[in-house]
Amino acid sequence: MTKLVLVTGISGFIAKHCAVELLKHGYHVRGTLRSLSKADAVRATLAKHADTSNLSFVAADLEADAGWNEAMAGVWGVEHLASPFPLGQPKDEMELIRPAVDGSLRVLKAAVANHVQRFVQTSSIAAIMQGHPHDRATPFTEADWTVVDGPGVNAYAKSKTLAERAARDHMAAVKTTMHYCSVNPGFVLGPLLDTDAGSSADVIRMFMQGKYPGCPRLSFPTVDVRDIAVMHRLALETTEPTGGRYMGCAETSWFVDMMRPIKPQLGDKARKVPVRQIPDFVMRVIALFDQGARSVVSELGREVRFDNSQTRKSMNITFRPITESAPGMAKSLVDLGIV
Repeated sequence: MTKLVLVTGISGFIAKHCAVELLKHGYHVRGTLRSLSKADAVRATLAKHADTSNLSFVAADLEADAGWNEAMAGVWGVEHLASPFPLGQPKDEMELIRPAVDGSLRVLKAAVANHVQRFVQTSSIAAIMQGHPHDRATPFTEADWTVVDGPGVNAYAKSKTLAERAARDHMAAVKTTMHYCSVNPGFVLGPLLDTDAGSSADVIRMFMQGKYPGCPRLSFPTVDVRDIAVMHRLALETTEPTGGRYMGCAETSWFVDMMRPIKPQLGDKARKVPVRQIPDFVMRVIALFDQGARSVVSELGREVRFDNSQTRKSMNITFRPITESAPGMAKSLVDLGIV
């Protein structure tokens, strides 16, 4: 019998790649959308990359109970990707935290009630590495957690941390045989499948369009979206015990390291891409007038180190390097006419 997997928030950047990965491996896929008016566009996008005869859609919203029991009918596994991800930080952090936490619990409870066998929650590296001292020398691993009341922790990191914590606490409290795990991606690069770009693509777009004269001194654990899609499938299929936590990161990259491989691969189309770093004091001045810059000031100069050897070993996965994932995203922005 072919297994049916529910992909929540299927119109999202990562979710579309996850759907393609599942369809290519013979799964039936049901995607949730807040409005079914997007269904035709999502199907058309996915049809360019996979056979969509086993793809269906259902209306369900993270902030409402309606539709979730129907969405879970006959489902074997869930890839829960739906979650708010803004480019800037909201004035009220609860605008992010409430739907992330309540929505994750709403989907998780519906899955348990409907005897779903497998559940993969898309969390984030932001649930692992924020709120710690900037001079920390010990690499972050799958065992680390963001300190939500630590210095410089933004609303997005809080939302992902509290949502994953809430899900794990609920799984510990209920009697269920459902297998649960989380995938915690770093900064996600790689090709877009359509013009419905995510926040990471917006960042690359701004730099390709010359919004900033140089790169801020920021470092990120980076990863290709295609590898994250594979991780979600492997997390569904794993024979590892329930409760696993899988960190999706290829390498730590300074922002300038993301930009430099774009120029030689895209040539004149990337002529505005900066390949020099902006001094920290200049970024602090820019932050006085720019919300996007303001949200990263506290992270300037911090080199993030991580060790996800446990994930690499348990999943037997090799990640694409930044020299492939960053130009891959940039090229798709050009090909789709976004830049």
